[in-house]
Amino acid sequence: MQTFFGTKQIKATAMTRQAYNNYRGWTLPADEDGADHGYLVEYIDGGASNHPDHAGYISWSPADVFARAYQPQDAMSFGHAIMAMKSGAKVARAGWNGKGMWVALTPGSAFPAKHAKCGHAAAKRAVEIDDPEGEIELLPHIDMRAADGAMVVGWLASQTDMLADDWQIVPD
Repeated sequence: MQTFFGTKQIKATAMTRQAYNNYRGWTLPADEDGADHGYLVEYIDGGASNHPDHAGYISWSPADVFARAYQPQDAMSFGHAIMAMKSGAKVARAGWNGKGMWVALTPGSAFPAKHAKCGHAAAKRAVEIDDPEGEIELLPHIDMRAADGAMVVGWLASQTDMLADDWQIVPD
């Protein structure tokens, strides 16, 4: 048996095991405790609907299992923030002092090599161009909107940022 690590985007509603069984129209099995606290979980980033009142697949998760697997979108780990950026979201740390700051994934692109020329001699050496008529590939990267509104291209996370659990999705 293989071990997996996953990240899913979900909606959740607190609900006991008995309430979930009632919601689904099922009888609680005799060997289960209906008073168990947990959550109705709806997967919104994949899975066919299995209930007429939900667009995504639903299931029930015990509270302790849920707490280990999911974080609210206003208190995420850096790993979850990266997954949010990969899905197109802008994210920020709650602990950042500057208003309006956020980071986002910028997709890769290509541009004509002739636009890569630089005026400084060291920069010219750094931009070795094999085919001046060709294109240069710019790889995906994370950019930051600074507090003054400037864009920082190629932002790098600090150790503190990577270990923080206060990442949140920034609304558009």
